[in-house]
Amino acid sequence: MDANQMSRHLARDRFGSFRLTAAIRPGLTHGVHPRQAYRIQTHRDGSRGHRLPVLTASISREHLLDVFLALLEPLGPMVDIILESSHDQEIVDGLIESEREGIDLPILISHCLEFEDILLNDGCTGLAVLNEERKIEVHFDEHKLLYVYAPQLRPFEAILREHRIPRDDEMRILTEAEHIHCTHPHFEEEHRQFGYRLGVAELADQWL
Repeated sequence: MDANQMSRHLARDRFGSFRLTAAIRPGLTHGVHPRQAYRIQTHRDGSRGHRLPVLTASISREHLLDVFLALLEPLGPMVDIILESSHDQEIVDGLIESEREGIDLPILISHCLEFEDILLNDGCTGLAVLNEERKIEVHFDEHKLLYVYAPQLRPFEAILREHRIPRDDEMRILTEAEHIHCTHPHFEEEHRQFGYRLGVAELADQWL
């Protein structure tokens, strides 16, 4: 693989009708070709042995943020958040989590719309939104995949059907094969600003 091949591969954002954000690319030779769909599997909590259904959705770029924000509605008017960063490659586990308890959902949505660029296009930023009382988590991860952990997934499936996202439990996702994270130095500052707006600034400053 030479530099020209890699450059062309990184510039490719369309796989059929599916469009990737700038944050992630499949591996050059052994990557999964992404497509729009969702699947439902069972997640096992290793520490407690509990089993919880998990919905995983792969959404084309032009619909991704809209679908994510729609999936937040069943969580209720007040949520908790975890802002994730893997910008600092010296961190042992590769991930810093900055938390805030209690933020109004409309305010969170407003900040997500304002910081759409980093949410969509930074391969080192993720955001988890939780309602502990309802035992629900919606996770927009750094691979730009959407995960829903909830005892009852029907409300979330209904939202995906409204957006014409088909179910395919055999779907493979980018993380199940070689893949490439993409970022840019300016996203580190933008991540810090996002943390300020979300009210997790003190924790976000730990990696500056």
